[in-house]
Amino acid sequence: MKITFEQLYNRQIKLSEIGEKGQNKLAKAKVIVVGCGGLGSAAAVYLAASGIGFIHLVDYDIVDASNLPRQVFYRTEDIGRSKAEVLKDHILAISPFVKVSFGKNAIVKSNVLTEIQPYDFILDCTDSLPSKYLLNDACVIQNKPMIYGSLYKYDGYVASFNVTTHNDTQSSNLRDAFPEISKEAIPNCSEVGTLNIIVGVIGMLQANEVLKIVMNVGNPLLDQLLIYNSLDNSQYKMILKRSISKKQVEQIFEKESYSDVACVLQDERLLISSKELKKELSKHKNLKIISVVEDSDICLPFKSDDNIPFSKFNIEKVQLSPNNEYVIVCNRGVTSYTVTLLLKEKYPNVKILSLKNGITNY
Repeated sequence: MKITFEQLYNRQIKLSEIGEKGQNKLAKAKVIVVGCGGLGSAAAVYLAASGIGFIHLVDYDIVDASNLPRQVFYRTEDIGRSKAEVLKDHILAISPFVKVSFGKNAIVKSNVLTEIQPYDFILDCTDSLPSKYLLNDACVIQNKPMIYGSLYKYDGYVASFNVTTHNDTQSSNLRDAFPEISKEAIPNCSEVGTLNIIVGVIGMLQANEVLKIVMNVGNPLLDQLLIYNSLDNSQYKMILKRSISKKQVEQIFEKESYSDVACVLQDERLLISSKELKKELSKHKNLKIISVVEDSDICLPFKSDDNIPFSKFNIEKVQLSPNNEYVIVCNRGVTSYTVTLLLKEKYPNVKILSLKNGITNY
């Protein structure tokens, strides 16, 4: 059945604040969604369903079984496929007037300015602090608005950063809220967990920010960070003030590496495969297992000698013996690799390895 543009967006066009003029503005808008997990998939689908004309999806990850409860636009038959590609197919099936493209490469410092340049809005739907600051700083440099979304357990955070206001100045950005990338060990959602429902709520709030700004309706979250708690439905707004200049951000961008262990190749010399670990466990008496899994309810497939949740990991308190060999384990092999790098820096002569791909693939 062939449908027309007017039929598809009829309910929105009927709104007096939007009308055909507002709907046409949406059709001309170009959005890049960085991260196609829980936040990005929800935001992208609702933006497409609302009539955003151009959407570019970026995600280097594939669909995993553990994604399905939160990332509801993926199905069991999609497991193993590229998230960005699956999401593109879904959007095209429901929104024939939207142009969709996708990329499977991680956005890093060397390509970020080129990647975001063609788009009017950058949606930060990542699950990593370095990536969030990278996108933020690139947006400040290029005068691009960034719609920020973040999650932690039962809390969600949303803001519209670096938006050009009526007097041609930029609204506050991420560094006005949190000036520096935290050096503390902060677990991501795959380690500490998050409530499934809140992922969709925050993703849709991000999409809502884009719609308000494009059509100039309502009050976008400028110079404020919305903090939403799903347990009691409370909402708080942190008021932000511009405290860092564009020139300062440019200087930071020159010096900062924005390195994210989840986006770079892991050194094979610091890894041990599941097959190799099984052999070592059967014959090696001096092999010690250290788990940095956040969830104490997760049952390890082997006995660990020490359990240190990543959120409580303190490099200064960890004591290793040169007479032992150590394997660090976590859910998917990302956090354990981070810990391995930290420990190798402190104990360069001790054999320390990370379980490749984590216990979920053991």
